[in-house]
Amino acid sequence: MSVEYETDYEVGQDNVQVLGMDMHNPVFFISAVLILAFVIGTLIFPEVANTALGGAKTWAIEHFDWLFMVGANVFVLFCLFLIVMPVGRIRLGGEGAKPEFSTLSWFAMLFAAGMGIGLMFWSVAEPVGYYTDWFGTPLNVAPNTPEAKDAALGAVMYHWGLHPWAIYGVVALSLAFFAYNKGMPLTIRSAFYPILGERCWGWAGHIIDVLAVLATIFGLATSLGLGAKQAAGGLHFLFDTPNALNVQVGIIVGVTAVATISVIRGLDGGVKLLSNINMAIAALLLLFVMIAGPTLLIFTSMGQTAVDYAANLIPLSSWFGREDQDFLHNWTVFYWAWWISWSPFVGMFVARVSYGRTVREFLTAVLIVPTVVTIIWMATFGGSGLDQVINGVGKLANGIGESSLALFQMLEQLPLAGITSFLAILLVLVFFITSSDSGSLVIDSITAGGKLDAPVPQRVFWAVMEGLIAGALLYGGGEQALNALQAGAVTTGLPFTVVLLVMCLSLYRGLSAERAAMKAAG
Repeated sequence: MSVEYETDYEVGQDNVQVLGMDMHNPVFFISAVLILAFVIGTLIFPEVANTALGGAKTWAIEHFDWLFMVGANVFVLFCLFLIVMPVGRIRLGGEGAKPEFSTLSWFAMLFAAGMGIGLMFWSVAEPVGYYTDWFGTPLNVAPNTPEAKDAALGAVMYHWGLHPWAIYGVVALSLAFFAYNKGMPLTIRSAFYPILGERCWGWAGHIIDVLAVLATIFGLATSLGLGAKQAAGGLHFLFDTPNALNVQVGIIVGVTAVATISVIRGLDGGVKLLSNINMAIAALLLLFVMIAGPTLLIFTSMGQTAVDYAANLIPLSSWFGREDQDFLHNWTVFYWAWWISWSPFVGMFVARVSYGRTVREFLTAVLIVPTVVTIIWMATFGGSGLDQVINGVGKLANGIGESSLALFQMLEQLPLAGITSFLAILLVLVFFITSSDSGSLVIDSITAGGKLDAPVPQRVFWAVMEGLIAGALLYGGGEQALNALQAGAVTTGLPFTVVLLVMCLSLYRGLSAERAAMKAAG
C-alpha cells in the first residue's frame, strides 16, 4: 500500500511546444535567459566576472564554513540512519518494481556520473599535494613526513568517500521516491511536496528548479573546459602536440559531438554503453598500475588508506579550533560546496537509473561501494605517486607543478608509459562524454517539467549548450572566464545546502508515512 498525495498537478501540464521541443514554462525560459546573460556578461567583462564571483565564492566559504561542514555531516548520518531503519525496506517504484539495469551497469553509471573524472584528475595530484604542502597540509601536519603521508591519504578519502556520496544519495533518493512511489515529476521541486504542498508547483518550485539547472550546466561546462585543458596537456606531454587554445576548443567540440550522439541514442544505447566502456578501461588501467607499480606497497596501502580514513574522519569533520584554516577553506569546504552544487545533476541522474531498488540497497550501493572502490583507486594511484615523491623518482620528486599532469608524470615512471598515458587520456575524454551526456538528460528532464521522454531536439539543445558555453568562455575569456564559471557554480552550493537539509526532513516524512501505510496494510 502506498500513501498518495492529493494533488491535481499533471506532469508537463505547464509545458509549451516550440520548435519540436517540450519546454516547461517558465523554468526553461528563465534558465536559458540567465545562462545567456551570464555567458555574454562574462565574455565582455571576464576580469570583473572573475573578481565578483570569486569574491562571492570566498565570502560563502569563509562565512558559512560551519553550514557546509554541519550539512555534510548531517547527510552522512541521515543516510546511515535510513539504511538501518525499517524504511530501508521500501522499494523505489512499489513492491512489485524490478530494476531496469543490471547491478554492474548500474554501478558503472553511478560512478561515471558521480566523480569518475575527478578521480582521474586528482588521484595523484591531491595526495602528493597534501604530502608536500602544495596548498596546506591536513590538520597542519609537518610536510614530507610519515605522518604527512598518512594524513594525505586519510584526507583524500575524506573528500572522496562517504560525505560526497551522501550528498548525492540524499538528492537521488528524494527524487526517486517522490517520482516512482508518488507519481510526481522527476524534478527537484517534487521532493518538497510534503513541506510546500501545492506551492511547489508555483514560484517556490520554479526557483528551486532554475537553481538546479544553473548549478548543473555551470558545473558541467566548467568541468568540460578544465578537462579539455587536462586532455590537451596530456596530449602535449605524450605526443608533443601544441597545448594551445585551438586544441582545447577542438577537444570540447569533439566531446560535445560524441555526447550529442549518445544523448540521441538514450540511456541504454548511450550513457549505459559509455559507462560500461569507462569501467572496463578504468579497471584495465588500475590492474596495470597495480602490477607494474610498487605492487606490495599498493596492496599494503589499501588497508592503510582505510585505517587513515577512519582515523582522520572525526578530526577532519570538525571545524572548531582548526589551525589549518587555509586547508579547511581551500580544500574541504570548497569540495563540499562543489559536491552540493553538483548534487542536482548527479542526484537526478542516479534517481533516473535506480528504479526498482530498495532504499537500503540503494543507499548501501551509493555510499559504501563507491567508497571501497575509491580506497582501492586512491591507494593504487595516490600510493604510487607518493612512493615516487618519497624515493625521489621522476618529476613528482619535485612535488606538484601542473596538477593536470601529475597522473601522466606518475605513469611515465612505469613500463609502457605511452600506452597507459594514452589510455588515461581516452578515459578522461570518455568520462567527460558520459558527464555531458547524463547532465544533458538531467537538464532536459528539469526543463521539460519532469518528463522522462522529452523530444530528441531538446536533448540535443542542452548537450550543444554545454559545449558552446565551455568553448565560448575558454576561447573568449580564457581561464579567467572558466574560473568565474566555477566560482558561480560553487556559490550556488550555499543556498543548495539549505535546500538539501530541508529535503532530508521532507524525505523522512514521506518515507515514514509510506512505512506506516505498509504496516497498516499488513
